[in-house]
Amino acid sequence: MPDSMIRRAAVADAEALTRLRALMLDAMGVPVGDEDAQWRKAAEAWFAERLADRTGFAAFVVDDPELGVVCAAAGICDRRAPGPSNPGGLHGHVFNISTDPRRRRRGHARACLEALLTWFRDETGVQVIDLNATADAIDLYHAAGFTAPRFPALQFRLPEPPNGLSGPRPSSWPS
Repeated sequence: MPDSMIRRAAVADAEALTRLRALMLDAMGVPVGDEDAQWRKAAEAWFAERLADRTGFAAFVVDDPELGVVCAAAGICDRRAPGPSNPGGLHGHVFNISTDPRRRRRGHARACLEALLTWFRDETGVQVIDLNATADAIDLYHAAGFTAPRFPALQFRLPEPPNGLSGPRPSSWPS
């Protein structure tokens, strides 16, 4: 990263984090819509709010002199019920690791991940950190020390309410 600089993201980076998130999701085959898609506005506001608060959330970015922010990694803390292997109950989650395709294979994602793991270690008290890996990035995460969890992760998706609104569950939802 000779001409690039890694730093902790600020509120002004919310748009860049959203742009990189869209690149990541698109590469994963998730339809992201156009630049005016509703989810992008919501994501940008979400990032801005967390970057302003900085409580239990951090993101690190790489600035490129030509392209601006070209890589990011974000992490968030979640308070869960304490247990024997995590008496404080604080849990970490790494997400939104994405690099602009024009700047891949330069160590940017590794640098952002290392900065994020340092933040978790030095500033949060987190003992367990999860992430969801793509096939392209699994070697990076293994090299950083991530291993498969002891118990497989599963996911259940409830159907979206009509028009994305919250309210009573439709009769088609499981009870």
